[in-house]
Amino acid sequence: MFKTDQAKGLVLTTLGALAIVPDSLFVRLIGAEALVVAFWRALFVGLGITLVILVMRGPSAFRAVFGTGFYGALYTVCMSASGLLFVLAVSLTSVANVVFIIASMPVFAAIFSRIILGEQISRRMVWTILAVVPGLAIIAYGSGETKGASVTGDLLALLVSAVYALGLTAARKVRKVPMVPAVGLGYLASAGGIMLFVDPFVVSHQQVSLSLAHAAFIGLSATFMALGPRYIPSAEVALLLLLESVLAPLLMWVAMGEVPGGWTLTGGAVVLGALALSNWSAMRASRRRPVGPLPH
Repeated sequence: MFKTDQAKGLVLTTLGALAIVPDSLFVRLIGAEALVVAFWRALFVGLGITLVILVMRGPSAFRAVFGTGFYGALYTVCMSASGLLFVLAVSLTSVANVVFIIASMPVFAAIFSRIILGEQISRRMVWTILAVVPGLAIIAYGSGETKGASVTGDLLALLVSAVYALGLTAARKVRKVPMVPAVGLGYLASAGGIMLFVDPFVVSHQQVSLSLAHAAFIGLSATFMALGPRYIPSAEVALLLLLESVLAPLLMWVAMGEVPGGWTLTGGAVVLGALALSNWSAMRASRRRPVGPLPH
């Protein structure tokens, strides 16, 4: 079907990026309290991933995760928290603000990689950080003038970016162990915690159906994004992930009439432009280096 591994990786990663684009739209369409939406999102995604892992790999996959100790636990907690924080952020500010701010994740990943893994922050990433921070400031500045936006929601989106980047860095610390089972456990833990604060079962059948469809898209995205990076460099993966930041606000504009404000578009352009240029530079550098054959 695919002539090269490069083509396979590009297609799989693109499908993964596209499948996550409606995430924010589903949060809006379900129309329930934010914590209720977060519960069903976490429950269905957690159950789906956990059942698939149990069928395909058995309990040993979970025992391997438990054996990773502190960093495995940190990754699980970060996955659990990021899903909840994302729904809360979307409920409090505009989707454009959320996705543009979350696009800053590579900046946090570079900082946490320096702290946890001892990796040097490259000159390219330093320039990226210096460009992204003003873009985020522009978005925050304009939140007071953009309909449906708020600084509180923007701060939660920034927290999503930082928490998820911390989780990814923790996963790299224990990279020899596949951490997909921890995602399922983290989402299930999040669902259990939310039940302490709200009654998530006061919803209509239509809202539950939308929640199932919501979880299906997230599951598809997680599957494709787990497969795609096996065939293409991480810089190309990061570049394709910017598709969500571009397409999600457009989808909300068309489907819900949620118009991004001028400040949001300006700040978003600065953030995405800096990241796209940074990732393109990294992609060119990786293509100059010889790459060994993919293990079969």
